Amino acid sequence: MSFLEGLKISASGLSAERIRMNVISSNLANANTSRTEEGGPYKRKDVLFTARNSGLSFDNLMRLAFDPNLKEVKVDGITEDRRAPRLVFNPNHPDANENGYVAMPNISIMEEMVNMITSNRSFESNTQAINATKSMATTAISIGR
Repeated sequence: MSFLEGLKISASGLSAERIRMNVISSNLANANTSRTEEGGPYKRKDVLFTARNSGLSFDNLMRLAFDPNLKEVKVDGITEDRRAPRLVFNPNHPDANENGYVAMPNISIMEEMVNMITSNRSFESNTQAINATKSMATTAISIGR
C-alpha cells in the first residue's frame, strides 16, 4: 500500500465521521422538537456506513488483486428511526392530543452522547493514522537524502 492510498483511506474515514457528527448534532438539537415541517415530532436520524473499494483506476485494481481487504468508508445514506415517538403528558402544550399527550422525538440523550464519543474517537484515530503516514513519508524522504 502506498502512502497516498493510506491517506486516502483515512481521509474517507474523516469525511464519514464528520457527516455522522453532524447528524448526531442534529439529533441532539432536536431532542425536544414536537413539530416539524413534515408534521409530527422530529425523527431521530442515523448514518449508514459501507466499505467500498478505493477506486476503479487500473492502479487501484492491481492493488486490490494483491490485497482485496483495502476499503474506504462511504456514507451509504441517512435513515430515520422507525420507533414510535415518546408520549409525554402535557395537556397545556399546543401539540397535545385530546388526551393531553404530546408526541416527542424518540431521542435518548445518553445514546446520542455515546454515539458522539464513539464518532470523536474514530475521527481521532483517523487523524493519528494520517499523522503516522505523514511521519513515515517524511522519514523515508530524509533517508533518501
